[in-house]
Amino acid sequence: MRTALRTLEEILLSTGQRTARRNAWSAVQEDRRRAQARARAQQVLEAGRTPGRTAT
Repeated sequence: MRTALRTLEEILLSTGQRTARRNAWSAVQEDRRRAQARARAQQVLEAGRTPGRTAT
């Protein structure tokens, strides 16, 4: 009985670790998207303040 519980626990923990890694990777990707959007917004704002430059 004890071995079966340990085996079940290992299976559940490994699944949880996979989920945690997947969630962490999704968070990293979302942070990158936000950083890119922030950089684009900053470029547009700076282009709007500088005469003669066009926003892209």
